[in-house]
Amino acid sequence: MVKSNLKILKLGGSAITDKAKPYHVRLNVLRRVVKEIAAAKQHPLIIIHGGGSFGHPLAEKYKLNMGFKGDWQIEGFIKTHQAMIDLNKIIVGMLIKEGVNVASIQPSAFLLTRKGRITFFKEEILERLLKLKIVPVLYGDVVVDKVKGFTILSGDQLAAKIALTFKAERVILACDVDGVYTSNPKIDKKARMFRILNLNQLKKLVEARKKEHTVKVSDVTGGMAGKLLEIIKPVKAGVKVYVVNALKSGRIFDALTKNDVYGTLIVKCKKS
Repeated sequence: MVKSNLKILKLGGSAITDKAKPYHVRLNVLRRVVKEIAAAKQHPLIIIHGGGSFGHPLAEKYKLNMGFKGDWQIEGFIKTHQAMIDLNKIIVGMLIKEGVNVASIQPSAFLLTRKGRITFFKEEILERLLKLKIVPVLYGDVVVDKVKGFTILSGDQLAAKIALTFKAERVILACDVDGVYTSNPKIDKKARMFRILNLNQLKKLVEARKKEHTVKVSDVTGGMAGKLLEIIKPVKAGVKVYVVNALKSGRIFDALTKNDVYGTLIVKCKKS
């Protein structure tokens, strides 16, 4: 696969918001992250952010990931969509203030899913923005689904789809832990972090993390197991994936500008 030099930065909702507090942005974290993005001066770049405490609680309350089951969910569809717009507005506003040429792009307006998976994707919109040297800022969203009526589209699935479509050079998953671990480091003090993971190791780890997946706060998109599952196809296609800690100063800047980054690098195969 011939790669472009596109970088995709996925800002995890668990890092930029406090999932234990509804509609709570970690402003200090977000301000620093935005400054790192501005300082990196990368192009082409696409930014995608998760929902965190804005999207997940509502999506879980109204069971939106199950699809349309009754009129009682319509209110949830509207509120969840609006909550994501509100979070996106905050992020985009900060980026503009730092001098980054960005444009907010609503995923539900240019793609469709079928049984939760993207089937229609108007890639020309992003392509033309990138040619204009504008950074699209997208987000996990509640979208129209051809079978389920509607569903939750995770930012992780969106990042993987864009990476494959545009043959991205790298995807950066910025979350609230240092990288990918043998088990959940938040509950297992003996968890060991991988510095490099190859495709075979990744697939085995996904299965293990699926079995242990338990969360104390709202997450309707699968947590770390969901992230790892989505990136299997991009990694198989040769895209490098970095998992870094957005809560640590300089990690996002390094992931955007360097090859040697503290975190986990996921690649198709390790070079001997």
